[in-house]
Amino acid sequence: MTSVISLLTDYGLEDGYVAACHGVIVGISPESRIIDVCHLVPSGDVRRGAAILAQTIAYLPIGVHVGMVDPGGGSHRAVAVEAGDNVFLGPDNGLLSWAVRTGGGARAAYEVSNEEFFRRPVSPTFHGRDLFAPVAAHLATGRAPAELGPAIPVERLVSLPAPTSLVRDGAAEGEVLSVDRHGNAQLSIGSDDLAALGITLGDTLVVALGRRRVSMPFRETFAAVPPGEVVAFTDSAGLIALAVNSGDASQLLGLPPGAHVRLSLVP
Repeated sequence: MTSVISLLTDYGLEDGYVAACHGVIVGISPESRIIDVCHLVPSGDVRRGAAILAQTIAYLPIGVHVGMVDPGGGSHRAVAVEAGDNVFLGPDNGLLSWAVRTGGGARAAYEVSNEEFFRRPVSPTFHGRDLFAPVAAHLATGRAPAELGPAIPVERLVSLPAPTSLVRDGAAEGEVLSVDRHGNAQLSIGSDDLAALGITLGDTLVVALGRRRVSMPFRETFAAVPPGEVVAFTDSAGLIALAVNSGDASQLLGLPPGAHVRLSLVP
């Protein structure tokens, strides 16, 4: 196992929670390289965390990838999932599922229950520090995932419904996959879906949001329109995003995660 450990949490950066996790890891595995994927996942937003991890994993070195977003406060069992050459570690609440799929699919999974690997005592409210951080560090030093606890059939792991898109009747249909800190609404609709409809940069789209219809240009970046105007563009993950230059598209358009969206070409 490599000594790379990545961390994704909803802990924020105002307190010492992230530093405590770093400290525990380095205390066990001082040679580990720690990559902070994100610590500003909205509190308890498993879906947002899953999207960030899945869209980042292809750019991370092989290692132990830890996700710590659990609105149940540690109520879900801790699992280690082997996918490709990586190990994913986190609560069994679906947080890891999209990244595991992107990483080649689960080939083995284990319940993390062997207290030999934990920091003692284990706080019931800070499993990131006392459970996930030390376990990740031990894995980085070469301990095998199978030592962590009993095997779990991979089909019994909790999985979030996969984001879907559908091209039919001259339109691409999907949902708001996530909303970033700028208010940009990332859709489950890919640029290839629009290409299948013959939509290209420079065209104007009709965006159907329930009963509402909003027209907006399809451009290369959000900066291609004047401040305050709406625009659709292809983001770095190859997905269509709706944005407002210098504004908040999610708030302006009423687009929370999960909202249904339909894109078509202006007649």
